[in-house]
Amino acid sequence: MRLNLALQGGGSHGAFTWGVLDALLEDGRFEFEGLSGTSAGAMNAVALAHGYARAATQTTDPHEARLVGAALARSTLTRLWEGVGSLGTLSWGAPLAQAFPALQMMTQWLSPAQANPLGINPLRSLLEREVDFELLCSASKAVPKVFVCATNVSTGRGEIFSGSRLSADSVMASACLPLVFKAVEIEGERYWDGGYSGNPALYPLIYQTECSDILLVQINPIEHLGVPDTVPEIMDRMNEVTFNASLLAELRAIEFVRRLLAEGKLDPRRYKDVRMHRIDGGSVLAGLGFASKARADLGFLRQLFALGRTAGLQWLSAHQHDVGVRASLNLAHNA
Repeated sequence: MRLNLALQGGGSHGAFTWGVLDALLEDGRFEFEGLSGTSAGAMNAVALAHGYARAATQTTDPHEARLVGAALARSTLTRLWEGVGSLGTLSWGAPLAQAFPALQMMTQWLSPAQANPLGINPLRSLLEREVDFELLCSASKAVPKVFVCATNVSTGRGEIFSGSRLSADSVMASACLPLVFKAVEIEGERYWDGGYSGNPALYPLIYQTECSDILLVQINPIEHLGVPDTVPEIMDRMNEVTFNASLLAELRAIEFVRRLLAEGKLDPRRYKDVRMHRIDGGSVLAGLGFASKARADLGFLRQLFALGRTAGLQWLSAHQHDVGVRASLNLAHNA
């Protein structure tokens, strides 16, 4: 069964998605055509695709390549996230402020370019060690297409990096929080976190793949019980709303097109009837708070991984037979 994956960003909470992917890869029934990811979701996407790219160099048999690719993808994801755990809070928080406590107060007044003029980010070295981007860019059609979203600082628009434009730079741009890291320069343009413009972007999966099924792995809560009344709670909720806004807009557009197709008002030869599915990690992770997205000790990441695996297995049990048949996410209610 073919399936596209849309992987949301959310700092170290992306380890929840690691657990989900581990369950899907272990199950082995799905052929992934497209992977769209932002920030931590982009890292998960390139790690998964890297496994299949390596498998394609080892065998030309499609069935064997899928089995070997799934195993290699699982091991790549594990090494990546265990590497993040070894970096700890240096991964997602302000790196120099953590490494040098004297800078902790200074970061309130200094921009990332001033506090970290060399752009030191240990996460980049880890990513380059675990993912062969040259191999990924030259991979065969048997390897899932990867779409990474970053936000152009000048235009405010989302930019999709794929194919030959996929690189460590584009993934780091997708994860570039403006108050933590310097904007990443690519081809003369500067980019910030893709969450502002597509978290994750769904449209590449609609227009650049043939598959009609998209599984969204969501790690930012949409709904919030109660009204936040402290400054940290208000900031947390503002961030959740901001990083879900573009996704909700795309889901509403998909539902609108689906309704018009059902009413016979659109040509089905020109418009894809997208079947949306979702694993809602946001509701599972809501109680952890926004600040925990910068926490990356290995014990915490393994806890998130276990939660993700459980959620993935539950989704497989409840909805694997919906893929290719019907949508399992009610967009009219959720978008």
